[in-house]
Amino acid sequence: MEIQWSYSSINLFKQCPKKYYHLRVAKDIQDKQSEALIYGNRVHKAAEEYVKQGVDIPPPFAYIKEPIDKLLDMHTGEVHCELRLGLTEELKPCTFFAADVWYRGVIDLLIIDEGGEKATLVDYKTGKTSKWADTNQLEIMSLAIFKHFPKIKKIKAGLLYLVNPALIKASYRADQQDDLWVKWVTDVETLRACYNNAIWNANPNFTCAKWCPVTSCVHNGKT
Repeated sequence: MEIQWSYSSINLFKQCPKKYYHLRVAKDIQDKQSEALIYGNRVHKAAEEYVKQGVDIPPPFAYIKEPIDKLLDMHTGEVHCELRLGLTEELKPCTFFAADVWYRGVIDLLIIDEGGEKATLVDYKTGKTSKWADTNQLEIMSLAIFKHFPKIKKIKAGLLYLVNPALIKASYRADQQDDLWVKWVTDVETLRACYNNAIWNANPNFTCAKWCPVTSCVHNGKT
């Protein structure tokens, strides 16, 4: 069974296989975009156009200029925005839409230092709080970066919360790759087993009460 996955899709699966099935496999239910998600997409677009093309940030998002400027002032080198990376199952770099793509990830901001051996990775967040920040996203992005830019030996990474400013830091070394890949490959193999066995059990979680679109589930709080 060929699998294609991303950080968000594997997170969805781990949260609830049944929900994953309806949204990503059967596709018989659509999860409507929340206002927060739409807002976040607009912020990301504004940041990309500002960094890549020097387009003025629209007034509603003016608050993102200062933290982004600080980042850019702190680093010099090769700048990438909304960088789409793909990996094959053999962990070889490939394009985002390659026929044999296995993992896909989009990097909000990557700055590779002039020497080429160090890099800064930033993922923008528009949530109201960093209380539940998950650096696993930074980890899998860093693993993909190491494959696409094998000269890089160390990555300083951060989740940059823009609404209520906060920076959740993490760092990764190229020599950690083998150990770090273990949990990701294990999770994907669990996903593969669900495909192969056509078993998608519900996993009650915090989204059941208000936010899950699978209203047919016995755990759904909307029923």
